[in-house]
Amino acid sequence: MAKPQVFISSTFYDLKHIRASMESFIASLGYEPVLSEKGNIPYDPDISLDESCYRVVSEATIFVLIIGGRYGSTVSDTQMNSQTGFFDRYESITKKEYETAAKNEIPTYILVERSVYCEYETYKKNRTNESIDYVHIDSINVFHMLDQILAKQKNNPFYQFDRYSDIEAWLREQWAGLFRELINRRSTQKQLTTLSEKVDELAGINGTLKRYLENIVSKVSSSPDEADDIIKKVQENELEIKRRHEFSRKTIVSGLLDHPTAIIGFDDIITLFTEAKSVLDLAERIENFIPDEKPGGLTQFWKGREDDILEKVNDARDALGLSIIPFK
Repeated sequence: MAKPQVFISSTFYDLKHIRASMESFIASLGYEPVLSEKGNIPYDPDISLDESCYRVVSEATIFVLIIGGRYGSTVSDTQMNSQTGFFDRYESITKKEYETAAKNEIPTYILVERSVYCEYETYKKNRTNESIDYVHIDSINVFHMLDQILAKQKNNPFYQFDRYSDIEAWLREQWAGLFRELINRRSTQKQLTTLSEKVDELAGINGTLKRYLENIVSKVSSSPDEADDIIKKVQENELEIKRRHEFSRKTIVSGLLDHPTAIIGFDDIITLFTEAKSVLDLAERIENFIPDEKPGGLTQFWKGREDDILEKVNDARDALGLSIIPFK
């Protein structure tokens, strides 16, 4: 049976003892630790050494990023000048490994030395002040990388550690939770499969009842036109129910229904989506139903995700049988 591969990403010299302990810990769990200094990376002679690392990261089962005081070596496609200063920007191999894992949606766990994170808190309040002498890091890029990581909305569980035992305890807990979630998903998937079979069965029964109803209506109606009208109304009601159901399943709709402070019902949402002349018009209408929303806040948020929001809004409108609207 193939073992889960756990890629350990960090700078080496300042964290080599932690990396060695991590290797033993991961192996004790029955997983396969992947560390560049242990020869676990199959290097391709046709590409640079760090590019081979990125390829292995993209195939890993789990990615663990350990952030200490060093930022790391530059990526192969750039050259760092020997005179590069503390505040100069550049891309490191460790940062690129993290970005590769994020791009490929590899489950990621981020550990930061507490002393480094304490200085990061100071940096956040003094971003433009270059007179501060930071003791625990060798480059301001460490803080920029933390900015990028913490700005993500998912797949960035984060933990501060003082000693190695903190790391091991946290990862044991996290991975136990991951295993439990996978088991729950498997159980849920089996339930959904059974439910789908039941729905298909009910759909067949519904089709039979529909044909039976049409036959009965045709026989008891005073005229063919009256029968057609009754059947047409039943079909229209059925289509309306299907559209409402499909609309309710759209993520942008369920998100509004689940919003903790929004005072809005399902029929209100249908009205908003139906009457909106544009996506931004819809945002303004929705803001009226969220009392604690900063004026224009939703509009600004949607502007920052124009393509994604435009697609989701029109997908929801399509479920209602409505035409496409523009973003503005």
